[in-house]
Amino acid sequence: METPIIIAIVVVLALLALVVLGLVLARRRRVSIAPPQDKAIEQADRSTYQTKAGFDFGQGGDTATLEPEPVTPAAPPTIEPVSPPEAQVNEAPQVPDEPEPATEATTPALDEIEPTAGRLGRLRGRLARSQGALGKSMLGLLGGGDLDEDSWEEIEDTLLMADVGTASTTAITDKLRAELATNSVTSSADARALLTKVLTEQLHPELDRSVKALPHDGRPAVVLVVGVNGTGKTTTTGKLARVLVADGRRVLLGAADTFRAAAADQLQTWGERVGADTVRGKEGADPASVAFDAVSTGIDTGVDVVIIDTAGRLHTKTGLMDELGKVKRVVEKKAAVDEVLLVLDATIGQNGLTQARVFADVVDITGVVLTKLDGTAKGGIVFAVQEELGVPVKLVGLGEGADDLAPFDPAAFVDALL
Repeated sequence: METPIIIAIVVVLALLALVVLGLVLARRRRVSIAPPQDKAIEQADRSTYQTKAGFDFGQGGDTATLEPEPVTPAAPPTIEPVSPPEAQVNEAPQVPDEPEPATEATTPALDEIEPTAGRLGRLRGRLARSQGALGKSMLGLLGGGDLDEDSWEEIEDTLLMADVGTASTTAITDKLRAELATNSVTSSADARALLTKVLTEQLHPELDRSVKALPHDGRPAVVLVVGVNGTGKTTTTGKLARVLVADGRRVLLGAADTFRAAAADQLQTWGERVGADTVRGKEGADPASVAFDAVSTGIDTGVDVVIIDTAGRLHTKTGLMDELGKVKRVVEKKAAVDEVLLVLDATIGQNGLTQARVFADVVDITGVVLTKLDGTAKGGIVFAVQEELGVPVKLVGLGEGADDLAPFDPAAFVDALL
């Protein structure tokens, strides 16, 4: 039985082999007759690219090599040289000339400064409060006829309340008594004339009130501005520069107040407004060094006057006062100090005298600047300061305006009070 089974298996295998062979032959026949669609597309693409590019893109094998179509090379195009416009040939574009800016556009405009002559007279209205406290009261008492002791006591009280000071009050009262003993007062005009004479004499008009601001010995004049905090030293320094520039002086400012924030900037702004340069140092620098540099620069540039703004200091602080003395000594190694101006706040009255004494002992005050005189009813401080220090009041401040600093004139001041 095994033989028929084996024969059957062989027959089946033979049939399968024939079937497989037939399928293979049929497949080969179809391939040779019609290649697959993707092959046809690939050949077409290659033919096209080869034709355009002019080189064989074939990779051998059974893929036919396509010969490119003969292409007649075109003659190269003739390019005519074109000259670029002249404005574009290695040259920057031409820009129309613009007019040069005017000098005023680059140089800060300077302020117009009022003339100093007669400035105190123009500011007489600023003394209205002092007029009421001193002038009008005194004129009313003197114009009342014969004065008894009560009237004289009232005159003394009026003078003391106006901060004229004890010494000046006694001197003024004694002179009034002597004048009334020899000259009778019968009208308000007589009383005014008498009071004007006595008060003006008490202010010592013979004192030299000019600010020494002219160069000498080939060096500029040096002005040192000192005082306690809050009296307005920096502002006064700037206003003083305006006064001197208005009188034709060439001014250099020294910002030796190196401790107060923005003090140097404030002073420089004042200088720029009037055309004065400013020498300044770093914040916290040695004030004496800055003052020395300012004087050196003033000598080199040939200015008429160097004004040095110092830091404010309490008169009770010994160390700070010694430092102020050092500033003066260091400056004097380069040039003599011609003026030491003490700035006092007129509104503090007799307290200013205590300050003045200490400063005078340290730096030898040559003159006084009274600020804020327009804001006090105690204009008599002018008398007290001069009597106490023996130095003249040279400048007075009668407002916050840039030109509200005036040279002090005793006759004009008394006339404004009355």
